[in-house]
Amino acid sequence: MRTLLITGPGGAGRTTVAAATALAAARAGHRTLVISADRADTLGAVLGAPDAHPGLTALRLAPDDRFRDDLLALQERAASALDLLGAERLDGEELTPLPGAEELALLRALRDAARDDAYDTVVVDLPATPRALAALALPEQLRRYLRRLLPPERQAARALRPMLGRLAGVPMPAAWLYETAARREDELAAVQRVIEDPATTVRLVAEPGPAGADAVRTATTGLAMQGLRTDLVVANRILPDASPDTWLAGLSAQQRKTLDEWESTDGCVGRVGRVPHLGHDPSGADDLAALGLTAPAPAPDPVVWPVTEAPADDGSHAYVWHLPLPGVTREELGLIRRGDELVVTAGPYRRIVTLPSALRRCTVAGAGLREGELRVRFAPDPDLWPRER
Repeated sequence: MRTLLITGPGGAGRTTVAAATALAAARAGHRTLVISADRADTLGAVLGAPDAHPGLTALRLAPDDRFRDDLLALQERAASALDLLGAERLDGEELTPLPGAEELALLRALRDAARDDAYDTVVVDLPATPRALAALALPEQLRRYLRRLLPPERQAARALRPMLGRLAGVPMPAAWLYETAARREDELAAVQRVIEDPATTVRLVAEPGPAGADAVRTATTGLAMQGLRTDLVVANRILPDASPDTWLAGLSAQQRKTLDEWESTDGCVGRVGRVPHLGHDPSGADDLAALGLTAPAPAPDPVVWPVTEAPADDGSHAYVWHLPLPGVTREELGLIRRGDELVVTAGPYRRIVTLPSALRRCTVAGAGLREGELRVRFAPDPDLWPRER
């Protein structure tokens, strides 16, 4: 299944590009699903009548209902603990979704689409870039929190819980808590597999200009931090080159300057697709086809963080971990080693990554940024590394 995640700065035309891309895929013969959680149903307004497009299924999520059902189910399972605390039960009619419900609904829909295997192409109309990046990082983060709060190995002591409860004088966590955590772990792992799948890529939508250039640079860094692949930057609403109106001519020149920077060989953007300005908000199949977007090509090579071997200054062996971080500067970088994990900060983004097994027995010997790549140097720890005989 080919998965396209569409995001970009607010107001850049993400939904229009998602709809046009999905329609192009359906017309190319792909069984296509386009997903949106926008409460205003802008996807429906852009597509017109989705049923009129053979091969295309449009899904607008209703996160409110799922959030209400999940919270009521959790409340029912935790009834004994709530009664012990004297807590008052919540009524379903008074529940309103918390921030992030839309993103969780999108991730679930993405997981379900992969399980059903009913589609060749799935296009996801994500929120604006900051919220989209937070949502895509959520499965990995929540899995890490679950493993820290409820380590799976503690379930082996299930038979000892009654005795431990009597010794401690407080109730021990019930079995359902661990079962729920295990179920959530499986669900989050399924979502993470879809996000990290080599056939999943991100398309950034932005209007070329100073603000769009800054947004693309920041988004490219954030996506690389999460190991996500950007297969295309969609330069949206391109104005005609020649215009007698001096104001439009100035805007067009500004757009051309940004496009030249994006398409330069030393830029950090990669492939750029140009979408013309139609002079009005696109709506319906004819307008979407006029944008010129095509069915998605095969996914590019995945982003990898390889480890290479390099000689140390004293003649011993050292290892270098290569972390692609296009668009980032030295001033924006932060690096902390904590046990078997590395905390990487790049601008407003932070990720905690587990070190490869070989590097866990090493110490950090240095780091440097070169050609859009953070290179962390490791030296074997003599107290942990096997000695040659």
